[in-house]
Amino acid sequence: MAARDGERWLLPVGIEELLPPQAARLETLRRALADLYHRWGYDLVAPPFIEYLDSLLTGTGNDLDLQTFKVTDQLTGRLMGVRADMTPQVARIDAHHLAGEGPVRLCYLGEVLYTRPDDFAGSRNPFQAGAELYGHGGAESDIEVLTLLLETLRLSRVDDVHVDVGHVGIYRALARQAGLDESAERVLFDTLQRKALPELDAFLAELEIPAASRRMLDGLVDLNGAAEEVLPQARESLAHGGPEVMAALDDLATVSRGVVERMPGVSLYFDLAELRGYNYHTGIVFAAFVPGHGREIARGGRYDDIGRVFGRARPATGFSTDLKTLILLSRAESPPATVGAIRAPWTGDAGLHAHIARLRAGGERVIQELPGQAGNAAEAGCDRELVQRSGEWQVVPLDVAG
Repeated sequence: MAARDGERWLLPVGIEELLPPQAARLETLRRALADLYHRWGYDLVAPPFIEYLDSLLTGTGNDLDLQTFKVTDQLTGRLMGVRADMTPQVARIDAHHLAGEGPVRLCYLGEVLYTRPDDFAGSRNPFQAGAELYGHGGAESDIEVLTLLLETLRLSRVDDVHVDVGHVGIYRALARQAGLDESAERVLFDTLQRKALPELDAFLAELEIPAASRRMLDGLVDLNGAAEEVLPQARESLAHGGPEVMAALDDLATVSRGVVERMPGVSLYFDLAELRGYNYHTGIVFAAFVPGHGREIARGGRYDDIGRVFGRARPATGFSTDLKTLILLSRAESPPATVGAIRAPWTGDAGLHAHIARLRAGGERVIQELPGQAGNAAEAGCDRELVQRSGEWQVVPLDVAG
């Protein structure tokens, strides 16, 4: 339905634009994060905003498919998608374009588009930032990535961060050991995520699985809290879970120690029934929260072998966040509505042009007043101006200009 004349300025629901003060804050943060990731050894990549759908949705499950706008390429007739997440694109870059066998660190900063708002950004066009580490399958790379996420939030001046940590490998191993078929596994997964305890007990009672498996699956919802409490308890209650479960608990303990060593005072909360990103992740998963904000502000985890479809399966771990959310929650002071600038007249004087060029090269904001323009210098944010005195161009305060 066409918009009425008085509504042509309206944006679609969930689509946002940033006006000068907010856009300046976002750009300042974007530059700071790009520098941070560079210092950590992460190389910046810039994937395309749209590409073929079969590449874009590789290994991401049905959730991302539903969030992806789809169009038909008029040149080839193939289906294309507007990216809703840059992680699969970065995995393609690592698998297809980069030939090194050792660890590869990549980062990205750019806009993505959702068909509908999700629980992450609450927006349909968040500005995604993230980092991915390929080529190392150990807990050490999970420590690095989670620490870099916390450093990202620290640099963004977001306070009181709490991180939920889980491991999807524990549930997968227990479901496999119990012999659950795909349908039963999905129902149980959904019940665990909703923490629907009576429903969970009833469903498990109906399953023809070993009693030990039933007890371990039922007990996952109680395995949450601080590392020093939860992980020893998990070793006891999941003692019959097999070597995969014990290895996952070892990884969680290693990550907990490593992150706390690097970021003293960090608040880590372990929840072994937390299966965020189950369709996508393969190991440790984590999400960051702050009080008073109902949604997670960052998330990540391990997603090994995503590059297999591109001919190069690699271990991988990473995180992503939304810069719009970070500037909303940041305690950093907002820049002033107007930044000091210098007004300059519009003339054909070569000396004036040279002086303006030198000022701009030195970082000054210089605005030339156009002939016949409306408005005044204050509206343009000018607090000084260029005037010619004794044959020389000088910068003087506006209130004392001659």
